[in-house]
Amino acid sequence: LSHLGRAPFMRLDKWLKNSRLIKRRTIANEACDAGKITANGRVVKASYEVKSGDLLELTFGERVTRVKVLSVQEIVGKADAAGMYEEMR
Repeated sequence: LSHLGRAPFMRLDKWLKNSRLIKRRTIANEACDAGKITANGRVVKASYEVKSGDLLELTFGERVTRVKVLSVQEIVGKADAAGMYEEMR
């Protein structure tokens, strides 16, 4: 189903870890459970299927990070992780 290690979508918790926006999947899960992450304006669970074009908003304390999903990749090197999203203002 996946070609060249790219799937059309991926679980949110896994995507957050792969993109290095959140270091560990367990922390990504906790953030989702606490309602700190939205996709396209809606609060989403860790099982949400992320796809290219999604607008994610991560809230950590006072800091809000908004990103647009550019790619969904199973295997990502540290150098390529930042290429999975574009930071929005």
